[in-house]
Amino acid sequence: MDLFALLNDLFFDYTLRTVALGSAVLGIVSGALGSYAVLRKQSLLGDAISHAALPGIAIAFLLTGSKQTLVLILGAAIAGWIGTLFVMSIVRTTRIKFDSALGLVLSVFFGFGLVLLTIIQKRPDATQAGLDKFLFGQAAALLERDVITMGILGAIAILITMVFWKEFKLLSFDPDFGATLGFPMKFLDILLTTLIVLAIVLGLQTVGVVLMSAMIVAPAAAARQWTDHLGTMVILSSLFGALAGIVGALLSSSIPRLPTGPTIVLCISTIVVVSLFLAPRRGLLWNWLRDRRNRGRLHVEAILEGLYSLASSHENPEHAHSIAVLRLMSSEKAGVDKSLRKLEDRGLVRSVNSDKWALTKAGVLEAQNKIKMREGAN
Repeated sequence: MDLFALLNDLFFDYTLRTVALGSAVLGIVSGALGSYAVLRKQSLLGDAISHAALPGIAIAFLLTGSKQTLVLILGAAIAGWIGTLFVMSIVRTTRIKFDSALGLVLSVFFGFGLVLLTIIQKRPDATQAGLDKFLFGQAAALLERDVITMGILGAIAILITMVFWKEFKLLSFDPDFGATLGFPMKFLDILLTTLIVLAIVLGLQTVGVVLMSAMIVAPAAAARQWTDHLGTMVILSSLFGALAGIVGALLSSSIPRLPTGPTIVLCISTIVVVSLFLAPRRGLLWNWLRDRRNRGRLHVEAILEGLYSLASSHENPEHAHSIAVLRLMSSEKAGVDKSLRKLEDRGLVRSVNSDKWALTKAGVLEAQNKIKMREGAN
């Protein structure tokens, strides 16, 4: 299927449009709120909450007998929120560390949820429950009313984030300073965590319990590589999440038997990998190029100072010296010729013959200045 046909289906095919819109909403909300989880070093919180939400989904179905998205989301949100409060209580009242508390809550709640799912499967209406889709996600099952529900709840979460922008910023970077200013930091912590819980439960039907944590962490991790500003990071994270959702839905629709949820996660993982390599300030490729350029500059300066050191033993500071001697003095013997040519281009050295090099008057002054600057810094 060509690109034009895919875009045409994106706008006019009901199923694809619904799945793409739902995935985009999920990406925007989880990306925006996931930025705070990443900045607060609570990336595993998404994993714990998503697993803790499973028993809430099962209990909501057992109590109501309904599989309406809003009912199940409400049950998931309550269970996820309770699980988060358990984590906070364990960390505050015991010596158990945050990551260990997350592991305990994750395993206990998830195990309880699997037990409840087993019980539900034995009920006469088990075939109509469809709760197993919350384990690994079933984006193709999204209906228009599901997307509307996700959009409304997501918009509320984003609106609250904007209203409490300054407070959440303080909470993420300097909660102690926020407390000294009189802000209710504990309340803000609970409120922000509640919003993250909401973002997670919105995506359970799309990508499932197992993979939802990636939608919280990955867009924010990718955005963090490109910027140092919170506002820009939140916007980029939302855009990355939405892009992964739409592209994942398109790929899933064009390739037979390709599940949408895992495809979305693979798309956002690709964005993370690209960001890790190509982001201008933190990217591995740019860091490698920058380190290589710095090493080259330092090597050039070392050759210049090496020539000056040799020339200092002669009355004439422009006395020529053999390149073999410079190679013996250099830690990178293969780069001596290249460094000498760079210095020659700058007018700091001159070639006496094919084997000997000497400083120019400008080179002598430059070497003296470099040495004085280094001695002054020490």
